[in-house]
Amino acid sequence: MLLSRRTLLLAPPAAGLAARTAAAAGPMKVGFVYVSPIGDAGWSFQHELGRRAVDAALGSAVKTVYVENVEEGADAERVIRKLASDGNELIFATSFGYMNPTLKVAQQFPKIRFEHATGYKRAANVATYSARFYEGRYVAGMIAARMSKTGIMGDVAAFPIPEVVQGINAFTLGARSVNPKAQVKVVWTSSWFDPGKERAAADVLIAQGADVITHHTDSTAIAQVGEEKGVFTVAYNSDMAKYGPKTCLTAVTHVWGDYYVGRVKAAMAGTWTSGDTWGGFKDGMVKLAPYNAAVPDAVRQEAAAKIAQIADGSLKPFQGPIMDQSGKPKVAAGAAMSDKEIAEMKWFVEGVQGKI
Repeated sequence: MLLSRRTLLLAPPAAGLAARTAAAAGPMKVGFVYVSPIGDAGWSFQHELGRRAVDAALGSAVKTVYVENVEEGADAERVIRKLASDGNELIFATSFGYMNPTLKVAQQFPKIRFEHATGYKRAANVATYSARFYEGRYVAGMIAARMSKTGIMGDVAAFPIPEVVQGINAFTLGARSVNPKAQVKVVWTSSWFDPGKERAAADVLIAQGADVITHHTDSTAIAQVGEEKGVFTVAYNSDMAKYGPKTCLTAVTHVWGDYYVGRVKAAMAGTWTSGDTWGGFKDGMVKLAPYNAAVPDAVRQEAAAKIAQIADGSLKPFQGPIMDQSGKPKVAAGAAMSDKEIAEMKWFVEGVQGKI
């Protein structure tokens, strides 16, 4: 969640911390911190699936624990410090607001490895990781525009930070690639997980004419509202089709299992290093959920082709020409934004109706 930055190294990758010694006999202890309730869908649920993948792959060689619904800030620092004090040798902090608390605790426990999802600050024993969510957003925008009758779509967004802005922009660019007049209206909730606010935001967007709603929030509220009101939705984080069997077109999903298993194995072997990972379609960290029966075959085939092109690098979601919402040129024709520029994105593209 949160600010995807990439390439903004504040600390060089460190050499691998030592392999586990005889004194560390027994299963390796690994901790996870989640910003919202796990539930059965959403951001924290996807990370929980990653934790379960570690258990399934490594069995008795590891002992994983988690703490859910941890607020960003002081509470996060307390929880992360408790996990370190309890002997966890690798700790995954899975929300943007955990960045500074993670670094503070890491300084106090230099022999413990920490990983922070979506942050940009690193240290010798702190690595960062995230996914190129915007790749999925671009294709989802294409699908939404193909299914929209009004050409107006809505986005229920949490916080105006670069990762969220990237998603809104990519969704809009994808929509406009098939409907140049498409518009995307934005309503902010100022919360990662608040079903009530998310529902209210969706109601506002529907009242404003949006007939496809997407979101960058954690609950299943948008899919539920869409089903209740007969409005198409595109879910985020997890497949939420069971909450919108008739109206949820697909979902931009996040897949963390392979990453978590690989990093735990590296920590066990003493080959773990600090650094930054930013994976997308190519790496299997971003996928689209199975399509609703309402999505025509031609749209499915179009989406599959675009996913393949993004994966092989022949299509870049942020390739020019791109104008900002005031009509000012931001990316020239034939040029493409760098990872650093994408990571620092703080402006909306043409077609977005909303303010940062």
